[in-house]
Amino acid sequence: MEVRYICPTAYDSSVYLVNGKVLIDAGMNSDLIIKQIEKYIKLTDLKLIILTHCHYDHTAAAAAIAEKSGAAVGIHKADLEGVNDEYLSVSVLFGDRAPAVRPTITYEEGDKIDVGDGEYLEVIHTPGHSRGSICLYEPVSKSLFSGDTVFPGGGFGRMDFEGSEPDKMIGSVEKLTKLDVKTLYSGHGAPTDRDGNKQIMASYTMLKMMMGE
Repeated sequence: MEVRYICPTAYDSSVYLVNGKVLIDAGMNSDLIIKQIEKYIKLTDLKLIILTHCHYDHTAAAAAIAEKSGAAVGIHKADLEGVNDEYLSVSVLFGDRAPAVRPTITYEEGDKIDVGDGEYLEVIHTPGHSRGSICLYEPVSKSLFSGDTVFPGGGFGRMDFEGSEPDKMIGSVEKLTKLDVKTLYSGHGAPTDRDGNKQIMASYTMLKMMMGE
């Protein structure tokens, strides 16, 4: 699996171009992100944009990228309405309107998304940071795109936004500890291949401590 890491500014989410066809998250600055994508492919070769959740810093540029590329946009069904709501998308915190993107594909737990070259991403529903947060697992390369559910070094997503579900976060992260993960592609910061399993377990341990379990 070929993964290109794109992060145009400190405020955008991490954006990942997979196999030259699929974009995971879209960030906020469409002009800069499109320029980065076009270093690797023609924009019209992009077929799909997968949003790991509905928050503005991951979704705001998706409408412009989809319009210019013709790519479809997918999101978990539990975040479908939230992406266009200024509070559930947290766009209000950025002083902006809710993203204009209109996803046409909805995902559920266990869905398999074709990313070309005979590879697929399995959808893992991980509510907590948002109702419809998802992680995406590729079993051959042992890669996990974790959105804002877990981060390297024991980090995990905030649970104080409207639409967050703190009571579900531990169960969501516990699911991730069952996977065999080598490379962790999180929603913010650079990817790491330093034993993803230990990184996820550290997040699980820290979360349990914070929640008093």
